[in-house]
Amino acid sequence: MTVIGEALIDMVPGERPGDFRALPGGSPFNVAVGLARLGRRTSLMARLADNAFGRLLRAHAEAEGIDLSHAPRATEPTSLAIVSLNEHAQAHYDFYLDGTADWQWSAAETTRLPPGTAVLHHGSLASWTAPGDEHIHALATRLHAGGQGLVSYDPNIRPLLLGGHDKARPLVERSITAAHVVKASREDVEWLYPDTSLEEIGRHWLALGALLVVITDGPDGAHLFRHGEPTLSRPGRKAAVADTVGAGDSFTAAFLDALVRHDLHTPERLQQSTLAALLPAADDAILVSSLTCERIGANPPRLLPRPDSLAPAPLTRGDLHFG
Repeated sequence: MTVIGEALIDMVPGERPGDFRALPGGSPFNVAVGLARLGRRTSLMARLADNAFGRLLRAHAEAEGIDLSHAPRATEPTSLAIVSLNEHAQAHYDFYLDGTADWQWSAAETTRLPPGTAVLHHGSLASWTAPGDEHIHALATRLHAGGQGLVSYDPNIRPLLLGGHDKARPLVERSITAAHVVKASREDVEWLYPDTSLEEIGRHWLALGALLVVITDGPDGAHLFRHGEPTLSRPGRKAAVADTVGAGDSFTAAFLDALVRHDLHTPERLQQSTLAALLPAADDAILVSSLTCERIGANPPRLLPRPDSLAPAPLTRGDLHFG
């Protein structure tokens, strides 16, 4: 699998007011870590700065076993996100992004897709931040048009960075036209399309070209949409929430991992499947996401070794650990 997008530093609140910890972050970076911890060979295409924060990101990714051979060494500084938590432990972000490495993609950098990429995931800030977003979109479009690889997309909306709805919607919908799987949160879609039902939004995104739309709903689970089938929903799981940082990214990683385990990770197989066949992937993703919420920061669980004969089986809490 290949993930492309930003790798930044999350400044996460410490135990005392005013204390912060510098942790590796960024939605695509988190997805790559989540995939690697679930045992997937993962390449990360991220522009990593040649500074202290960039070296921290590179060292963390390499320690997770992530392939960085297609991650350019950038001369620009690392992007920063200052995290604050509300009374429900939900994360809010203030960003420092001007002139930083994550948005300076060139056509030459994005043409070097790792060989053998069967699944490409992209999204978040890098998918709609100029000037590099055009090159990422071109890469996704090429893979999508070729029909050999599955393209996954998560807009991961940040209203303060996107401006108004009228500016944001065309950017998000552009990426949906070149994606097979689209995942977003209820907060994302309700901001993009005020006073519009989840059902209408899901059907609209399918009409734009997606084969599958998944809208996560926090503690209430997730909703799945496909052409010609009624919407199916899966319940959430109870969790002792420490914070929600990285929860959506761990959902994405676990969902894509499950598609691979169930051999549903090609456009053809996905198109031929039913929504019922995809429910185990949603259940796995909800489990992994809920466990991530029980840890501070974007810290998804790891998969314990399983016999090959059990590979397609649904994940259980006993299959996962932190360490």
